Amino acid sequence: MNQITERVTVFKQYRFLLYNLVVKEFKLKYRRSILGILWSILNPLLMMLIISAVFANIFRFDILDFPVYYLTGLLVFNLVSESTNGAMMSVIGGGALIKKVYIPKYIFPLSKCLFSAVNTIFFMLALIGVMLIIGAPFYSTMLLFWIPLIYALIFSIGLSLILSTLVVFFRDVVHLYSVWITAWMFLTPIIYPIEMLTEGMRNGIRINPLYHFVGMFRDLVRQGELPTLEAHLICLGFAFSFLIVGLIVFKLKQGRFVLYI
Repeated sequence: MNQITERVTVFKQYRFLLYNLVVKEFKLKYRRSILGILWSILNPLLMMLIISAVFANIFRFDILDFPVYYLTGLLVFNLVSESTNGAMMSVIGGGALIKKVYIPKYIFPLSKCLFSAVNTIFFMLALIGVMLIIGAPFYSTMLLFWIPLIYALIFSIGLSLILSTLVVFFRDVVHLYSVWITAWMFLTPIIYPIEMLTEGMRNGIRINPLYHFVGMFRDLVRQGELPTLEAHLICLGFAFSFLIVGLIVFKLKQGRFVLYI
């Protein structure tokens, strides 16, 4: 109990550093950009137009309000993808600071995840705009949209801690993960309906954490349905399992980071 209290105290001491790192990410991402932060809204809209033209019209997926179906899946996927991709090199990127002064090293991957979470808010605005334009229904359950996003964020933090640890020792992880993240997108029913898959393939996809996070988000936003207790337990299980493993791996290896960064 004393260790937990001590770690909370340390986190409070460095919360301003965490805030500054997140702000720095915004400044770097939109530096010298004319539209600036508007790209966080325009980017998913442009992607939606392209994907809708290809999959809704050419491949003729019979999905009601396909743009909303696609964006609800892409929003959750982008949160996880952007968080983990950014966090992988975060410890190495913060090497200069780590070598000079004491800083809780988890601050660096955590800042990347929080930056992605803030970006997701702008993505949500784009989703709402599309729903208004195409006349998609709004449900009261949409007010709970943040629940599956919190699950996805906790999962992302855990996975980010694992990846940022591995990359310190094995730089090849960056290249391997770039391949995996592309495969992961197609292994998650973001573009296509899961009904088009065979029963065996559906059972395989159910071991994919993103399938459950996306499903819960769509239920709340697109279907107007409250998630079941089972759905919550599955999402909680994936989120905290990865968080616990990530914390353990990071804590065991962080003492050797300075030798490799």
